[in-house]
Amino acid sequence: MFNHSSFFVCDLLREYEEPEIENPEASRMKRAAAKHLIERYYHQLTEGCGNESCSNSWCASSVGFNRMDNNAAAVKALELYKVNAKLCDPHPSKKGTASAYLESSSHILGNLFRSDVNYLTEEKVYEILDICGEKEDYSPLIRVIGRVFSSAEGLVQSFRRSKPHTKEELKSLQGKDEDKDEDEKEAAACSATAMEEDSPASSSSLRLGEGSSGENDVQKLAPDEVSVDIDAVRRVYERLLSNEKIEAAFLNALVYLSPNVECDLTYHNVYSRDPNYLNLFVIVMENSNLHSPEYLEIALPQFCKAMSKLPLAAQAKLARLWSHYSTEQIRRMVETFQQLITYKVISNEFNSRNLVNDDDAVVAATKCLKVVYYANVLGGDLDTEHNEEEDEEPIPESSELTLQELLGEERRNKKGPRVDPLEIELGIRTNDCRRPLISFEEFVNEPLNEVLEMDKDYTFFKVETENKFSFMTCPFILNAVTKNLGLYYDNRIRMYSERRITVLYSLVQGQQLNPYLRLKVRRDHIIDDALVRLEMIAMENPADLKKQLYVEFEGEQGVDEGGVSKEFFQLVVEEIFNPDIGMFTYDERTKLFWFNPSSFENEGQYTLIGIVLGLAIYNNCILDVHFPMVVYRKLMGKKGTFRDLADANPVLYQSLKELLEYEGSVEEDMMITFQISQTDLFGNPLMYDLRENGDKIPVTNENRKEFVAQYAEYMLNKSVEKQFKAFRRGFHMVTNESPLKYLFRPEEIELLICGSRNLDFLALEETTEYDGGYNRDSRIIKEFWETLHSFGEEQKRLFLQFTTGTDRAPVGGLGKLKMIIAKNGPDTDRLPTSHTCFNVLLLPEYSSKEKLRERLLKAITYAKGFGML
Repeated sequence: MFNHSSFFVCDLLREYEEPEIENPEASRMKRAAAKHLIERYYHQLTEGCGNESCSNSWCASSVGFNRMDNNAAAVKALELYKVNAKLCDPHPSKKGTASAYLESSSHILGNLFRSDVNYLTEEKVYEILDICGEKEDYSPLIRVIGRVFSSAEGLVQSFRRSKPHTKEELKSLQGKDEDKDEDEKEAAACSATAMEEDSPASSSSLRLGEGSSGENDVQKLAPDEVSVDIDAVRRVYERLLSNEKIEAAFLNALVYLSPNVECDLTYHNVYSRDPNYLNLFVIVMENSNLHSPEYLEIALPQFCKAMSKLPLAAQAKLARLWSHYSTEQIRRMVETFQQLITYKVISNEFNSRNLVNDDDAVVAATKCLKVVYYANVLGGDLDTEHNEEEDEEPIPESSELTLQELLGEERRNKKGPRVDPLEIELGIRTNDCRRPLISFEEFVNEPLNEVLEMDKDYTFFKVETENKFSFMTCPFILNAVTKNLGLYYDNRIRMYSERRITVLYSLVQGQQLNPYLRLKVRRDHIIDDALVRLEMIAMENPADLKKQLYVEFEGEQGVDEGGVSKEFFQLVVEEIFNPDIGMFTYDERTKLFWFNPSSFENEGQYTLIGIVLGLAIYNNCILDVHFPMVVYRKLMGKKGTFRDLADANPVLYQSLKELLEYEGSVEEDMMITFQISQTDLFGNPLMYDLRENGDKIPVTNENRKEFVAQYAEYMLNKSVEKQFKAFRRGFHMVTNESPLKYLFRPEEIELLICGSRNLDFLALEETTEYDGGYNRDSRIIKEFWETLHSFGEEQKRLFLQFTTGTDRAPVGGLGKLKMIIAKNGPDTDRLPTSHTCFNVLLLPEYSSKEKLRERLLKAITYAKGFGML
């Protein structure tokens, strides 16, 4: 017998536990006695004592007793135990269940809740299962499963991998009597009738941390191995989970097990004493029904809370173990935790007062999901070798004191952004993974993102208190929109901090008040003006780069509330990436830019370009920049390799791929050497030896992999090393203290800088608001959207440029762009106008659809500059 009453028994017993651990044997005996008594009260309430003339009002055999369901009986049994209520003795006149209870209740219940824990093997399970099948009574197996799977000690010892015997053990085994098999069958039959008792010697060896299966076994295991036979566990689950009654036993056992495990990990440091304790998590997670609805209410949340208490070393070992699992097995575990998170999110009303961060089940499931996430990374296509070298010179910090130092505090995050402790423990980074076992997108939980109060979550992230959990510490579960909002808060707070420091200096030292990063530029000399000013700031006080950008075009009126900065970045990018300047080369086939290895520009110019890209992210502006993905990988610390050529230079990639796959003689048929040629800015050939005296070393079938690797290394790294290092240095001047690298993967960095390439104007129509007398049903509004949807791709981009200051969609698509269409007077010949700072389109109420189309096209085609309209 094992039902929901066991959960309540567990709760009560925790209340009665001795606060001190001076006499664990006495405490154990008290727990065993309490369990036995509560179980007797439960039977008394549900089955009675069998005495027809019983006068005990709390006995089902008494006259007038009101029957109750099992859950109510379990609760009542706890109450009766607390008040030491009368307990009947089983009466011989009771038939059926009562007589069975009379003969074996004491023995069965004693075995069920004995503290000398039994364990299971695959063979024992099958033997009991066969005997139960013959008798068509599975209750003995259910009791055994309930006992073992509800006990941490029993589960840790179960399903151990068989070890090869030593010579001494083989000799001793030869001396065993030949009746061993019969003895084992007899023992299994005893187990099947719920009379499975181990000898005192064997029982004591099963206690946690004792016996032959302690730390010695663990020391012989590899970092990604455990002592449990996982294949055996899977086979057992496969046979047993098809039976509904047996499945319920696993569920109830998990309810009973989890709180005790959580207590062991939290207060008793059990994993450090016996690393085999990890076995129980491995075994439970193999249950393929964990994500079923029955587990979501109580069992799985409690198990996640227990698992989230695992120390860092145990989490790392689980991640290494699971990294060898198949894609389907990883996906099943991801779905298990994701379903729990989603279920809790949609079944609760989370808001700014009731934060999802305070939901223990959601937080615990997210922490468990992190272990699976890193298993997914470890099990994927890893590249841990090709890492960019750190800058020889550290990024210069402000020569002035920070606000914290002015107040007598140490500067926080002085060494840059944080790194996840589990990454450090595993010795890998997310960016090391070329292709995970399952896509990163499967770890994002959209319902959670919708209810997350990002301003509060960011606060918890920065404060780093143990009492409050921040989902920013698990960025894999957040989508790009949510992470971008967190980055926005970080940037804004840093801007305000720099502003306050400036005010303090102006008061204390009498310096000129300059709370903004001010750039005053001439439209026809924008590069010269901007880059000279930024170069001075980078040399004198790089901290000023972290102030809020404020751009002013000379001779033009306009207050920079964001729109002027947007246009500034757009014009700078157009100039910098003009192929005539020669800093970048442009590939017509891929439509991508690459660093020009033979550029005449000095390193300082590339540094300033990196600053511009960093400022764009820092000030939440989107740039029309077209780099191959390898640039963003390199910014995140990874070198380019042969595989990156597929994106950066597909023609060269295809040629080298054919070289690797060529089945003939490479040396005789192709006659290639380790010397390659390039052309400079003027079309002159330049020769480069991939190895010393490369022109004399032929490429053969044996060394062609080396040739391909060194060719890619030269093209993507060595040839542009000076240019890229300067570029990266400028980028890090702005972003080095930002959580950018912690939160985002390379493809998400591209999204931050360039925006989304997908322009969904239907989504924009859904989110647009109206003002000044217009609404969604106004005639001209309907005609406006019909006109806009009929535009071509280029015209739509011009409209975005005219209205928002950029022709790209923000992170999350056009649905995240808050555009306003406001009425600007009656019918007129005037053109539509816009406030790009606020994404506002001022639209007169034109008399016809044709006039609307003509005026709108003219406005978006000739829209440049800020002036009085």
